[in-house]
Amino acid sequence: MEKHYHVKKNDLVMVTTGKDKGKTGKILRIIKKKDRLVVEKINIIKKHVKASQKTKGGIMERESPIHVSNVMIYCEKCSKPVRVGKKILEDGEKVRFCKRCEEVIDK
Repeated sequence: MEKHYHVKKNDLVMVTTGKDKGKTGKILRIIKKKDRLVVEKINIIKKHVKASQKTKGGIMERESPIHVSNVMIYCEKCSKPVRVGKKILEDGEKVRFCKRCEEVIDK
């Protein structure tokens, strides 16, 4: 069965819990099997990489996945994290909208 989330790839989200609480970033990818997502510049970890012919070794920094329940869509008009509703416009297009200010998110 297909899982549906309140967020999509390339959405601007704000972290609501954890060490990066209050930070915003764009969703890079969604991992549906584990209900997690990777957000740009959020939950940075240090990864020790062994040198090979292709890459130089050292300590690399990269984003680690966080649970989908720990983020909310960030409304730029409200400047706050908001809940999302769905509605159908007059032309028949399905869109998501900010429940606080009624601003359409998908366009």
